[in-house]
Amino acid sequence: MLGFEYGYSVHAAEALVLWEAQYGDFANVAQPIIDQFIASARAKWKQQSSLVLLLPHGYEGQGPEHSSARLERYLELAAQDNWRVANCSTSAQYFQLLRLQAFNLKTSPRPLVIMTPKSLLRHPLAAASLQELTEDSFQPVLDDRSAIAHADAVRRVVLCTGKIAIDLFAHEARGQAQDVAIVRVELLYPFPAEALKKALANYSEAREAVWVQEEPINMGAWSYMSSQLPSILGSGIELSAIARPARSSPATGFSDLFQFEQERIIEGALRTSVKQHLRP
Repeated sequence: MLGFEYGYSVHAAEALVLWEAQYGDFANVAQPIIDQFIASARAKWKQQSSLVLLLPHGYEGQGPEHSSARLERYLELAAQDNWRVANCSTSAQYFQLLRLQAFNLKTSPRPLVIMTPKSLLRHPLAAASLQELTEDSFQPVLDDRSAIAHADAVRRVVLCTGKIAIDLFAHEARGQAQDVAIVRVELLYPFPAEALKKALANYSEAREAVWVQEEPINMGAWSYMSSQLPSILGSGIELSAIARPARSSPATGFSDLFQFEQERIIEGALRTSVKQHLRP
């Protein structure tokens, strides 16, 4: 089915074609089409496609078969401006990204891979106003509006993508973490270096940056981000990661263990470990 949708998108270049996996991990059996055509078509076959892959992805306690769309695979295949990979945290961002994809059909056709957490369909922090839908545009990086108001007090910048950002904002510990800013990387590839630099520039007193993800440390976006972030952060900011331990399976099948791991990740992200440095 995915091969059909890819072929349709190539020959009907004016159409915005979207293919959705029931769960993101169901794209596993479509991997040959993804590897042989969607990711490499421009380099191998000189074919243009704007096919959109909607892959449900997010750790919501549903077990290993319904948690991961294997984000790491799409980032490993990202090169030569071959496609776009995104993980949006609000409905407005998701809507504006699809509008942008439609706008680029003729001028800059590329496949688009979107991680789409199911729980955000009902989360109030992911809701959009009418103004955000009609007047705003897609932002590759979303800064922390509340943290900007007291930017001089921020010592840790939490970098993340997708649903985990909403979990962080919604957690009860967020209100006490006044020295933490949460910056969302909504577009993962092409890497939004300039937008991220602009956001980080707001926190001149920050001493550490932490990449936070729900996935095990050997999965998700960390391997990709760990090679991109050092040149953005510079030598004055320490970089580390908070994630689930390395695993062979994407997620646990036990809901109590899932909840324990999720709480550990969120609390670890919102609790700073740096000492306040006094500048002369």
